[in-house]
Amino acid sequence: MKIHSSEFFTSSAKVSECPNNKIPEFAFIGRSNIGKSSLINALCNKKSIAKTSSKPGKTLLINHFMINNSFFIVDLPGYGFAKVSKKEKEKIKSLHENYFKNRKQLFSALLLIDIRLKPQQIDLEFMKYLNELFIPFILIFTKSDKLKKREIDEKIKTYSKEIKKNWEVSPQIIISSSKNKNGLEDILEFIDSFSKEFKLN
Repeated sequence: MKIHSSEFFTSSAKVSECPNNKIPEFAFIGRSNIGKSSLINALCNKKSIAKTSSKPGKTLLINHFMINNSFFIVDLPGYGFAKVSKKEKEKIKSLHENYFKNRKQLFSALLLIDIRLKPQQIDLEFMKYLNELFIPFILIFTKSDKLKKREIDEKIKTYSKEIKKNWEVSPQIIISSSKNKNGLEDILEFIDSFSKEFKLN
């Protein structure tokens, strides 16, 4: 699949304010400052369709981007930034819960993980959370341009072992980089095939 058109559609402070339609949504989620906005910009081949920030925890809104007039990429607030106030943490947690529990337009979540790090408990817990809600999800390992191939293979092997402690079958894994555009075609292919396989009632 190729992206022929992409545009910012709307920002919502609450799930109830999200678009009321039957357009499929693919939600990008991950720890704060994981690179969601940069990856969305790379996918859409636009420098600033999604605003990036060097300050983790800044985005507290649900951002919808219309792609090819056929589906939404949804940029959700990141989780796990320690310096965010307790009130803001609760707000983000509540927003995530309301979105994943109630958003019928959601087709799949794309969970972004920094490939440079060892398995983080907070990411593993979020996988478990999505699984408990029966939310389909895949893993997108970001920042692969920062490592050599041998290092990437070792990181994936380590993560796979950790995942197998809780799942018999590992979620689909895509290695990506917004800088050198690795994995972008695989992400779009996943969205395209998933859209064709499932339809909203």
